[in-house]
Amino acid sequence: MTFDVIAIGARVAGVAAGLLLARAGLRVLVVDRAHFPSDTLSTHQIQLPGVARLARLGLLESLLDAGTPPTPHVRFQAGNAVIEGEFPSAEGVNMMISPRRTILDAMLVDAARAAGAEIREGCSLVELTHDGDRVTGIRLQDRRTRHTGTESAALVVGADGKHSAVARLVAAAERRNSAAATFACYAYWDGLPVKGGEIYSGKGFAVGAWPTNEGLTLTYVAGPISEFDHVRRNPTAHVITTLDKVGSLGERARAAVQVGPTRGTSDLPNVVRAAHGPGWALAGDAGLVMDPITGYGIGHALRDAELLSGAIIGGLGGATKLSRALSGYEKHRNRETYPALDWTLGLTRLRGINEMEERLFTAIWHRQARGIRVLRHDHWCGSDGIVLQPTAFDPTHRSQGFSAARTCSLAVNVGKPTGLDLCGDRARTGRKGQDRRPHAEQCHTGHQGCGPDCNGRFTGQSRDCDLGSQSARCRQRRGQWHQRGIDRSTSAYL
Repeated sequence: MTFDVIAIGARVAGVAAGLLLARAGLRVLVVDRAHFPSDTLSTHQIQLPGVARLARLGLLESLLDAGTPPTPHVRFQAGNAVIEGEFPSAEGVNMMISPRRTILDAMLVDAARAAGAEIREGCSLVELTHDGDRVTGIRLQDRRTRHTGTESAALVVGADGKHSAVARLVAAAERRNSAAATFACYAYWDGLPVKGGEIYSGKGFAVGAWPTNEGLTLTYVAGPISEFDHVRRNPTAHVITTLDKVGSLGERARAAVQVGPTRGTSDLPNVVRAAHGPGWALAGDAGLVMDPITGYGIGHALRDAELLSGAIIGGLGGATKLSRALSGYEKHRNRETYPALDWTLGLTRLRGINEMEERLFTAIWHRQARGIRVLRHDHWCGSDGIVLQPTAFDPTHRSQGFSAARTCSLAVNVGKPTGLDLCGDRARTGRKGQDRRPHAEQCHTGHQGCGPDCNGRFTGQSRDCDLGSQSARCRQRRGQWHQRGIDRSTSAYL
């Protein structure tokens, strides 16, 4: 049979794309080695944009009905400083969720099948078929019977994970590649109470705790990859030792019952690949994968499925050329991914927090304690997340030892290593790699400051940005320096 699209991989990216394509009336085949429900190593975390996409797919209520706990509250602690609060609403959603993959993936598979997609479980990709340099289909093997068969399609989508066979067979170019910097250990606990999501940052470690299905809590512990050979000898002991460093979490874990073994991995690459070529495209971890410390994986997979399916529908439906539509998909993906990747790579340094940064976060928390909202949702630079309100950096901090200049200086240097991205490197790049952030938002000492008069002092007196631009936009931005420089260059991601 000839299909419009064949997706290799029935995890989130592949099966969500298949669901959307089938709903649009395309003939879709989705193939996976596993039989569902099937578990896989995962942080489980789905941030607000991903939750909103699940709502659009019509699956959010089903996930909640299946016992997935909503997480409307988050607590972040770095050193002795704590910031916590409720998630603001974004697209009608005000919570994160962390569903077990046995539930999420199976629910997506069932929905895709109900929409008309053909799902073949327990099948492995043997090879791609070609007509010249164009991919035209696949040859599969049933893992139980060893029977092989060939299917053809207008497009083959590789959604088969970070070690994608499709990416390897088409020799997909690597746009970016950074070596793994951390390892991660995961453990489930029964009887470990959490108010919502909990995130902790310290020198040499990061910790997360999130409620999931069946009344369990998932803990995530990250450490420098250089320590993994030692940690793997007794990962559970390492997890407990690290949890003991972060508030009462260790005490709560010791009073709980661990469910299943501690699972650890150092296979945490940071790779962005070309997203398409003649007859093929990549989605999810097959096209881009990054360290799980930021918990973007599932959200990025859902985003890729939405963007890619839209491109395919337009390309195969004749609204535009398929190659042009796929090129637009890759550009959109990269535009949203690169800032998130830069931030993630910064976090993997596990630098901890210094005294001045701790004072800043404590001052922000004092404002929240007085009823001042400090969290909001942000789509800037494509790095969807929860950020600090610009009012968090209020002149009243001077009473706690912070001038506006000092706040700006801290804001542009704190960021990624502490888990709060105050935007050190979240640049938006354009043609020829130039920085396309508004120039007045670049008040960074030694980091593309607005000019020789600025020097990171947050004076707004610079006449020329260091990119030499005299555009009206630059002049306007300089006029809005105090408000907009704070608003966006001091985004603090939790």
